[in-house]
Amino acid sequence: MSFQALVDTSSQVAATSKRTEKTALLAALLAPLSPDDTVVALGLLSGEPRQGRIGVGWSAISNIDAQPSATPTLKIATIDAAIVALAETTGPGSASRRAEQLHALFSAATASEADYLKRFFVGEIRQGALEGILADAIAKAHGVPGTLVRRAAMLSGDLRRAAEAVVRDGRRGLEALGLTVLTGVQPMLASTSTDVAEALAATGPASVEWKLDGARIQVHRSGDEVQIFTRNLNDITSRLPAMVAAVRSLPVASVVLDGETLSIGGDERPETFQETMSRFSQDSPDDRGLRPFFFDILHVDGRDLIDLPLHERLAELERVAGQYRIPAETTGDPAVAATVLEQALSSGHEGVMVKGLDGLYQAGRRGKSWRKVKPVHTLDLVVLGAEWGHGRRSGWLSNLHLGARIDDASGTGSDDFLMVGKTFKGLTDELLRWQTAEFPAKVVSESRGTVSLQPHFIVEIALDGAQSSTTYPGGVALRFARVRRYREDKLLSEVDTINAVRKLLKERPRQESEKNDSSQ
Repeated sequence: MSFQALVDTSSQVAATSKRTEKTALLAALLAPLSPDDTVVALGLLSGEPRQGRIGVGWSAISNIDAQPSATPTLKIATIDAAIVALAETTGPGSASRRAEQLHALFSAATASEADYLKRFFVGEIRQGALEGILADAIAKAHGVPGTLVRRAAMLSGDLRRAAEAVVRDGRRGLEALGLTVLTGVQPMLASTSTDVAEALAATGPASVEWKLDGARIQVHRSGDEVQIFTRNLNDITSRLPAMVAAVRSLPVASVVLDGETLSIGGDERPETFQETMSRFSQDSPDDRGLRPFFFDILHVDGRDLIDLPLHERLAELERVAGQYRIPAETTGDPAVAATVLEQALSSGHEGVMVKGLDGLYQAGRRGKSWRKVKPVHTLDLVVLGAEWGHGRRSGWLSNLHLGARIDDASGTGSDDFLMVGKTFKGLTDELLRWQTAEFPAKVVSESRGTVSLQPHFIVEIALDGAQSSTTYPGGVALRFARVRRYREDKLLSEVDTINAVRKLLKERPRQESEKNDSSQ
């Protein structure tokens, strides 16, 4: 398939806000492709090459001075081969060799193809082709239910793998993609409730569990082989030797466990999230301070459990790994749940998770049967820009411009972001130094002391609520926002939505003036 056809389809997808039209356009593009070309096309459409990181950023792209081709000649397979060559070009002199490769590629591209390639390499492909829409397009292109495509993608951990299976073997290929031990599964996520009573009203009788401020882990074991994945399905097994040994001691031949790991101090209280994450990045692994806390089990000894209700999964979890279970209480009584919340908070943890006992494990989805309850509002937002500081912060990138994600439920079908506020609060000197070092690699433009950034950095923000705003395009602004931490463990698809911010409007009078906006 010609690369120009993909570029043209992307432009048409970006021009419509209707999900059905986006799906139809993408389905028409994908339908005639071979399995290999399907995998390549999905990477080009999503902005995530199948090769992973290729080490080409804005500085390399901005220096290209190539005359565009008058006629389209590039194939998507040609683009894929060029990406492979770029990824394999390393070592002394690699920068100049990559520059030559990029110049040759851009010289063969038409003007519109070159524009797309620039945006692709710097992570700016945002035409509204979210994974959910791509999954529906694959289903439509090959005449299979969208639910089957999404389930196969979630269980295999990769939409491209599901797409390749359906192109090769149709529905049978999808159905064969079940849970595979030692292959990461997209984790189930939680919705938010303001208190335990509201959560229980939504879930019914539930497992009320301590919510830890740790790092999500998914542990797989087959015989003596153990693999440990992050929430983004990055393999971190080599960094956690003590945890590997603990998992090998469990009385099973094969198992898949979902949970968190947390650094516990000598006083048996949790250490900071940063301390937990730092142990993952140590050159010499030492995870003896990290403890596993498991809250779910997806597979044991040849049996998949994801389609069983939670109460049955928990019984298996207790049998297999009871010594590592997260503290929890089964109840339908708000008073009992409130006591569990108080115990969690007094022990230094974030809050509680309320999980309906009849709920299934919805891999890759933000399920309604899981509800998180935290006393302080927090949102995971993307950094859209930053301002150069003044006074003692002179020379540092300081005040952050924060954005919420526009999701399909908003009616736009876009994966874009809307600005919802600014903040400089909570930024330690360490964070200021880090921002100033890391942000320049993602700068798109700079004007009047403010740098605009590609959506890349995700930050957890604590706030007092939200208020109506005429300043920001989403009509809502954060109140008293302050930085808690950066979330390098999260994806852009996990950034909180504009609707999540608007929901906070209900918790305070709308008539309060905007002068208290945390943008100050």
